[in-house]
Amino acid sequence: MPIDPAKATSAEPRRTPLTWDPKDILLYHLGVGAGSGQGRAHPATDPDELRYTLESRLHVLPSFATVAGGGMAAEGGGLSAPGIDVDLSAVLHGGQTVTLHRPLPVRAEAAVQTSRVAAVYDKGKAAVIVTRADVADADGPLWTSVSEIFVKGEGGFGGERGTTTRLEVPAAAPDLTADRPIREDQALLYRLSGDWNPLHADPEFAALAGFDRPILHGLCSYGIVLKAVVDTALGGDVTRVRSYTTRFAGVVFPGETLRVRMWRDTPAPGRIQVTATAVERDDAPVLTDTVVEHS
Repeated sequence: MPIDPAKATSAEPRRTPLTWDPKDILLYHLGVGAGSGQGRAHPATDPDELRYTLESRLHVLPSFATVAGGGMAAEGGGLSAPGIDVDLSAVLHGGQTVTLHRPLPVRAEAAVQTSRVAAVYDKGKAAVIVTRADVADADGPLWTSVSEIFVKGEGGFGGERGTTTRLEVPAAAPDLTADRPIREDQALLYRLSGDWNPLHADPEFAALAGFDRPILHGLCSYGIVLKAVVDTALGGDVTRVRSYTTRFAGVVFPGETLRVRMWRDTPAPGRIQVTATAVERDDAPVLTDTVVEHS
């Protein structure tokens, strides 16, 4: 069997050095749509947008944690851990949480990531690999990342199913709504930050996975949505984000539009509930069970 849950979860944690600099951050920000327009007359030189695109004013969108120093590649995405050998065409990102311990620096030369497979769940027709990565530098903890990776066709081995949490969409109208067009080349640009899965670039590989064309990375949508929340609900202040969690409920294709709906203080202050849908496909769900906790 390609997945040996006991071997995967009992393996020694991996320690991986991570480095990044402003160029990596700028590339990531461009990969999640910074400076691309979205309705403003002069988006590339808008003072608020320059915080994402100009090194002298640079701040770091917290979702950069998913690609820092190689991101999923550095973590192995759980897919290169002992006891796991799966076909990339059967892999989908199921969920992601990043918890910030302090604002991310624009440069790191001695950060260390400690990662492990926290669990492997049996969903019947699929396996879910849960990985945890803790990152720290000389000044202490930076963030904790938890990823859920679905592997189609690898369930049915008699393991635990795990628990599932679902959030009801509030009945009230959203407090804020932001549309974010996805560029045709968005996936090609985003993959330069470290996720080289051909599902997002190669039409033939996408067809093997059951799609008529390449799809956008789930973590690219994740970054686009967080940027929309920061820019519209948090006054553009990335340091206010404390944690960000989501479930990837569906795909979005380059060229489509993400509609991001936000409900403030739901159900408590300091918590924004979010949904993201594909406008051109009758608001098909893309991100659900999504929450940004903030100061």
